[in-house]
Amino acid sequence: MFLKKIGIDLGTTNILVYVPKRGIVINEPSVVAISLTDNKILAVGVEAKEMIGRTPDSIVASRPLKDGVIADYKTTETMLKYFINKALGNIRLFRPEVMVAVPAGITSTEKRAVIDATMAAGAKAAYIIKEPIVAAIGANIPIGAPSGHMIIDIGGGTSEIAVISLGGIVNSVSVRIGGNRFDTSISEFIRKKYGLAIGDRTAEEIKINIGSAMYLDKKMSMKVKGRDMIKGLPKTIVATSDDVTEAIQDDLEGIIDATKSVLQKTPPELSADVIDKGMILSGGSSLLRNIDKLLSKAIGVPAHVADESLLCVAKGTGIALENLELYKRSLATMR
Repeated sequence: MFLKKIGIDLGTTNILVYVPKRGIVINEPSVVAISLTDNKILAVGVEAKEMIGRTPDSIVASRPLKDGVIADYKTTETMLKYFINKALGNIRLFRPEVMVAVPAGITSTEKRAVIDATMAAGAKAAYIIKEPIVAAIGANIPIGAPSGHMIIDIGGGTSEIAVISLGGIVNSVSVRIGGNRFDTSISEFIRKKYGLAIGDRTAEEIKINIGSAMYLDKKMSMKVKGRDMIKGLPKTIVATSDDVTEAIQDDLEGIIDATKSVLQKTPPELSADVIDKGMILSGGSSLLRNIDKLLSKAIGVPAHVADESLLCVAKGTGIALENLELYKRSLATMR
C-alpha cells in the first residue's frame, strides 16, 4: 500500500478518517478506555464508547478531547496512532502526510499540541486547517469565488460560524457549544424535572430519538430509564420532545447570538451574498430536528442542512489534502 496522505476530522465526539481515492474509512467515537492498574490502553473507538458509565474503578473510559481541543495529550496521541494504523495498516513503507481539521478559535498553543500529537503518532508531515474552511469544501461550497458564503458547523464540542470568501475566512466565531453541551443540558433538565439521574449516553439517545430545536405540533415521547435521585433505585419515566426543546434553549440561543455577531461584522456586499445563498449547516449536531428552521426564523436568512452534514469536515479535509497547492493559503499551520 503506497497510501501517503490521510485527512482527519479530530472531533470531540467522533473521529473521521479520510483516505484519498477510498473516501471516509473510519467513523468512530473519540473515546479511549485505559486500565489504571498498568496504564494500558484497553479499547479505542466504538468498543471504548460501549464502556462509558459501565466501568469498574480500575478502568477509565474517557474522551481525550474537550470542546474541540486536546485535554489529554498522551491519550490523544495513542488514539491518533491507533486510527492512522487502522486506516493504513500497521505495515507500510512510508509515513503518511496528515491533515487535521481544528476549530477556528483555537490558540497557537492548542494548534502546536495537535501538530505534536500527530507527528508523534507517526506522521511524516502534519497540516492544520480550520474547520469552517473544510466544512465548506465538504459541503460543495465554491470557497474560492469572490462571493460570501456562510457556514455553521455544529459539532460535538464546538460550533464554528464563519463567512468565507476567496478561499479565506472573512469573519468567524467559535463557541464551545455543541452536541455534548446539549446532552449535559438534557440530563440536568431530566434530573430537575423528574428527579432521575441519567448518564451521557442516555441523554444522547433522548436527543437523537425525540430532540427538536423547536416545539413540535405533535409531541414525541420515549421511555427513559435511570436512577431515582431520592430513593436511589432504578426508575422509568416518559420524556417528551418538549422537555428536550426546553432543556437546550439556552445553548441554541448561544449559537444564534454567535451567528448574529458574525453577520453584524460582515461587510455589506458579503452580507447580501449570504442573504441570496442562505446559511449552510454542517456537523453532526446540525441533524437535530428543526435547527435549520430555528436559525432561519431567528436570523431572517434561509438555512439549509448540507448533504451528509456529519461527513462534511472529513470530506473537506481529504479534498484539501488532495489539492494541497490549491488550499495552501487556507492552512492554519504546517510542519
